[in-house]
Amino acid sequence: MPDSSRTEKLNQWIAAGEAARARLASPGTLSLAEVSALQPEEFFTQIGSGELPCPPFGHLVDFVPLEWSSGYFVFQGTPDTRHYNPLGSVHGGYAATLLDSCMGCAIHTLLQPGQGYTTTDLRVSFVRALRGDIGPVRAEGRIVHLGRSTALAEGRIYDVDDRLYAVGSTTCLILDMRK
Repeated sequence: MPDSSRTEKLNQWIAAGEAARARLASPGTLSLAEVSALQPEEFFTQIGSGELPCPPFGHLVDFVPLEWSSGYFVFQGTPDTRHYNPLGSVHGGYAATLLDSCMGCAIHTLLQPGQGYTTTDLRVSFVRALRGDIGPVRAEGRIVHLGRSTALAEGRIYDVDDRLYAVGSTTCLILDMRK
């Protein structure tokens, strides 16, 4: 991609992340009963607009929800030296967290009120090291299967140049939260 196109795309990504961050409320949580009573679209829209608190862990790790639709979810974060391991690259847990979040939220978009989920299996394959100088990355999750008791999703982390950093898949257990 020519430098001017790359710079324009990078600026768009940075602006999108800043706009999403500016809309978020302070970190906080809801009870499982409160979350499971909401339609998924309503839940994510209210988080994204600041009507509900932003999840504390996303705030801690510093990534934001960018977009979502039925069976699809995208987070954006910018890894930096706060996320480094002793070897001088971003800790693998950062990528695993982004993938677990985008894939789990993709599953959540298809749940019914009264349902919840929990990760039972997370698989991550690292393609290249994340570093603090690459700029923002996006974690994109897509649902593969939604059954009555389990769901499967896959995800990927990529940068503005569409370089792949990690891929993952997950199995989640679907829970009845009304019990």
